[in-house]
Order: sequence, then structure tokens, then C-alpha cells
Amino acid sequence: MTQFNTIYSRKGTKSIKWDALQDIFKTDDVLPMWVADMDFPAPQAVLETLNKRIQHGIFGYTMIDQEVKQSIVNWLDRRHQWKVQTEWLTFSPGVVTSLHIAIQALTSPKDKVLIQTPVYTPFYNVIKMHDRIVVKNSLIYENGTYRIDFNDLEQKLKDVQAFILCSPHNPVGRVWKKAELNKIATLCEKHDVLLISDEIHADLIYPNHKHTPIASLSEEMSMRTITCMSPSKTFNLAGLQASYIVTENPVLKKKIDTTLRKQGLSLLNTLGTLAMEAAYSYGEAWLDELLNVLEGHVNYVIETLETNTDLRVVRPEGTYLLWIDCKSLGLTGKDLHEFMIKKAKVGLNAGFEYGVEGEQFMRINIACSKETLQEGINRIINAVQSYE
Repeated sequence: MTQFNTIYSRKGTKSIKWDALQDIFKTDDVLPMWVADMDFPAPQAVLETLNKRIQHGIFGYTMIDQEVKQSIVNWLDRRHQWKVQTEWLTFSPGVVTSLHIAIQALTSPKDKVLIQTPVYTPFYNVIKMHDRIVVKNSLIYENGTYRIDFNDLEQKLKDVQAFILCSPHNPVGRVWKKAELNKIATLCEKHDVLLISDEIHADLIYPNHKHTPIASLSEEMSMRTITCMSPSKTFNLAGLQASYIVTENPVLKKKIDTTLRKQGLSLLNTLGTLAMEAAYSYGEAWLDELLNVLEGHVNYVIETLETNTDLRVVRPEGTYLLWIDCKSLGLTGKDLHEFMIKKAKVGLNAGFEYGVEGEQFMRINIACSKETLQEGINRIINAVQSYE
């Protein structure tokens, strides 16, 4: 576990997380625990694959061959018991890119698109930038966790053309139970709604929880679902820009493929392609070790913060992102964000960025060394205790 306990300096590597502090937080003296990438090296097999390719020294156009595709198919079967065909795969630089493409290809201007808020900020942009209309199905927060308001969801689905599902959910950390997904599927089928499922965090699941790809529930659901996935969050490969879309429906897939070509997006980065194959083929033991470390981090943050302050942490069922309830401070969202920057000296994501439902929350990234995590949590505790 040495690789997960070591502090690796990322300063001076053009890291958005570490080198853009002045631009993001207007100061350089915060500890960055925000954007969703990890402070850990990728699996050794990935590094060896990339080093070998770099030593070769020629970086011409690279194809996504059957071996790359089969590594994805095998991974989805092994980790999620989801049997897909290589013919269902389409490749793009990232999941957000895939969401943009899906909205462009499969909806029309002025169409209504539903999201479950508070939710990953780009969901709003993906809808608005293409002249579609945001429809919100706010999650219900009670007893320290979140659940879906199915009554409201059904009413909203009667009048929307598409639904972008965040599964697992960012930022609240829910891993939707199969029963919940079945209810969603039933409603989408009943009201003939296209489902676009962002499942980028699918592999980052804690014990006693199970991620179910919603497209795996039935043939009917698979034919109306676009699933967006990537190894980037799982294996810390975001900068290599490699992701894929799983679409069984040939009509929908053709529209997506055509839209990608219209945007000139026909190839992936050479190193990203190789890293994806290596990670899915040889990275499983690394991931299992990572999940053990993250589980310990979750327990540490919850116990330490809740013992020493009145802040409350929504226990995540998946992802390495924790959603902290800061209502006890009595601050507005903007003042809370400033408090964390100026008083606690930590760079977190402001809850209001995910919707008005996140107004008095903050999101913290715990994918770092225990020493870094302890420093960040201690800064928050000291600031809160001084404020109170």
C-alpha cells in the first residue's frame, strides 16, 4: 500500500488541481482537495505500457483494435456482470464530451432534459449550451442520506424527452439500488424517455453496495439507454482522455457515431488508448487495494469531523468524493466557500455549484495520502472551532 501512503508532489506538472490555485481560489495557500482526480500514480502495468510505447518514440495514428475493445467487454462482465458486444462501443475523449454528443445527436433544440439535483455541474451546461431546457427532479435529503422523489420524477418524465442519470451519483455518493433503477426504467419505458447514463464512477463502490448498469436490467432498457463510461476516474487517467459509450440500439448508435464524425472526433489519444487497455486488463488488484484505502479514508473523515464539529458527512456508497453538510455554520453558500478558502485554507468544491439544493454543502476529494487528508481535515476542524 506504499503507493497510496506516499505524498507525490504534483506542483509544476501543469496539474489543474495543484497549479491553478490562483485562478480557481484567488490564492496559492489552500490545500487542494477539489477536482475529481487522485494524487496517486496509475497502476504499474499502465506505467510500464506507456513507458514502453514512449521508448518506441513514434506516435503516429493509432487504431482502437479488437484487443482494446475486448478489454472493455471483459471488464464490464467481470466487475459488473454486464455482457456487452464490441459492436456497441463508441469512443470519445471523455464522458462530458460523450454527454454533449448524445444531447446533440439524440435530442432537438427546446427539448426538455431531466437531471436529479444537486448534481455534477457539467450536466447543466450540457443541456443549456445546446439550447435544451433543464428539468429538475430534486433528490430528497433526510436522515443523512438522499433518495429519489419518485412521485415528482413521474410527473416530470411525462413532459421530457431525455433523462441524464448520474449513477453512481456525484456529489451525494449514492449507488442506486437495483430496485430504484428498476423504478426509473419502468417510468422511462412508460413515458418513452431516452436515458443517458453517466456511469464514470461505476468501479468506485464501497462494501455492501453494488453498482448495476441500468442498461443491464432488460432488453427494453438497453435499447433506450446510452451509457457513458471511462477508466479515467477508476485508474486516475483523466489527462489521457479516453472514454467510451455503450449503445446497443443501432439507430441511436449510428446517430452518435455520425455526430462524433461531424465534430472531427474519430480517434483517441495514442497513450490514452494503450492506458485504457492496460488498466482494464491488469489493474484490478490495484483497484481493490485503492478501494480499501478509500474506505479507511471515509471512516476517518466521518469520525473525525463529526466528533470535533457539528458538520455532518453524507456517508458515500461510492466515489471518492464526500458531501459535507455545513448547515450548522449558518453561512450562505458564498460565505461558506469563502470560509473554507480564507479561514480553513482548503480548496473544496462549493455545494451551490451543483444546484440550489447544495447551498450549504461542500464537496471534498479524499483520493490522497492519509497525511494530506489529515492535514485538510485538521484545517477544517480548527477553522470551525475558532468560528464557533
